[in-house]
Amino acid sequence: MSLEALIRWQHPKKGLLFPDDFIWLAEDTGLIVQIGEWVLRSVCQQIKAWEIAGFTGFRIAVNISARQLISENFVSSLVHILNETNINPDKLELEITESMVMQNFDIARGMLDRLRGLGVEISLDDFGTGYSSLSYLKNFPVNRLKIDRSFIDQVESSKENKDLVKAIITLAHNIALDVVAEGIETQDQLDWLKKMSCQMGQGYLFAKPLDIKEIEKLLASKKNFNN
Repeated sequence: MSLEALIRWQHPKKGLLFPDDFIWLAEDTGLIVQIGEWVLRSVCQQIKAWEIAGFTGFRIAVNISARQLISENFVSSLVHILNETNINPDKLELEITESMVMQNFDIARGMLDRLRGLGVEISLDDFGTGYSSLSYLKNFPVNRLKIDRSFIDQVESSKENKDLVKAIITLAHNIALDVVAEGIETQDQLDWLKKMSCQMGQGYLFAKPLDIKEIEKLLASKKNFNN
């Protein structure tokens, strides 16, 4: 099972704010690097806590910003966090966007090689919305592609979207990458994706955003089922 960490800001006056309300400001001011490091540390600490509690068979994905990825201290910071929390690196998945890599290809490629060398998982997020060519894609040191939700949302009604999603799944399989379909909300979408041999899915059909206590109940139910 894979989970994705989602950041929220509990503002003292405006209440709960979603990423679109403040991440742009963090990017503009450069605070995104410190925020990103805090998120990574918090996620790794949570992974360790759940391991100690006996929960297994899960991975947590974290979105990485462009500023983080090209920061010269990013890898050393991550190494420090992994050592500090003493978790298995493959329990952590870093999500980067297709356009982010293409805009800083040489730097990003070297950084991704180093990250993969640590043993963490790498996903190419929002795939289909950028401009990767096959020649670039086959050289990306990533584990999986995540098909953008905008294509899944209309996959039942749009032949163009259907053909595109089929092509992405085939492409990924041909170069030995896993595929995750984002934004699955209906059983029909899921059934069609299964027929297309899409291995993994994410969306409200499976679960809406959950807090830590709700996730622990979910992990416990799977643990008890497996036992």
